[in-house]
Amino acid sequence: MQVAIIGAGLAGLTAARQCQAQGHHVTVYEKSRGVSGRMCTRQTEFGGFDFGAQYFTASSERFKKEVNDWRKLEWVTAWDSQLATIAHGKVQENKTKGKAPQRFVPIPGMNALGKQLAHGLDVRLEQQVQAISAHGDQWILSVKSDEIPVPASAGPFDAVIVAIPAEQAAVLLKDHAALGPQVAAVHMQPCWALMLAFQNPLNLPYDGAWVEDSRLAWIARDTSKPEHRAGERWVCHASAAWSAEHLEDEHERAKEKLMKAFHEATGSPIQPIYAEAHRWRFSQAHQPLPQSHLWDAATKIGVCGDWFAAGLEGAGRVENAFLSGLALSSELA
Repeated sequence: MQVAIIGAGLAGLTAARQCQAQGHHVTVYEKSRGVSGRMCTRQTEFGGFDFGAQYFTASSERFKKEVNDWRKLEWVTAWDSQLATIAHGKVQENKTKGKAPQRFVPIPGMNALGKQLAHGLDVRLEQQVQAISAHGDQWILSVKSDEIPVPASAGPFDAVIVAIPAEQAAVLLKDHAALGPQVAAVHMQPCWALMLAFQNPLNLPYDGAWVEDSRLAWIARDTSKPEHRAGERWVCHASAAWSAEHLEDEHERAKEKLMKAFHEATGSPIQPIYAEAHRWRFSQAHQPLPQSHLWDAATKIGVCGDWFAAGLEGAGRVENAFLSGLALSSELA
């Protein structure tokens, strides 16, 4: 079959590799300049920042097997990090020490895994799918790119897999009676991210910390991850509540507020030599769909992503994305 996959994050790439292994002809459309979705790394003159997903864990047997394969290929490695909790500006003892699951990171940055998975796939970057239209028992995509002034048609495709955040998927599936209402019911929470680089080490007694009673929810010393370029780089994620309240703030205003929160949480007065904020409009599902994916066998169109629970507690994790893409691809086997 001719299969179109919309989105080159982990869910989309997993589905694409599986479908191609089944013998299907697969074309992946991605609106961004690179693959990996929220497993991304921003390169700067000070080094890379993993400003989306920070790490991943593995709880299901299927994902553990996949992670072991990635480790053998040296695509990922363990991140033996010293994590803490900061409450009211004070560092609390990490009560999960020794009990926490092993954390993994791709090397040399979070987006490296997506780049590896994309090898051998037909990935069309900077091409945004704006509409999906029925063409007999097949599908035609309306695709926009900067190189072409008007949307172009792509297809026909025998099957379509939508692997993008729920709000974006809902736009494409608004006219699909079976899938549209279910997808439209999912709300993705936003997240402001802050990237900071410092001239000298801050000498904080942890590599990452969950922050309570703050605009921030998480901070991590990016340079504590294996095989990352040396330096002192920190990534901060604002809380979902603060991000939602300040979603439409200007980047400079959000940056200043989050920098102040970082100094308050860490107690460090040292000013960064680089600071940049990024707004994730669709970070994590507020209430994930309980299944692993959605699939309409009659029309051969489906949806996957990290906003499906996929048998796990909660959503938004790398493992959710993998299991969801894997499950949907099995529908085409």
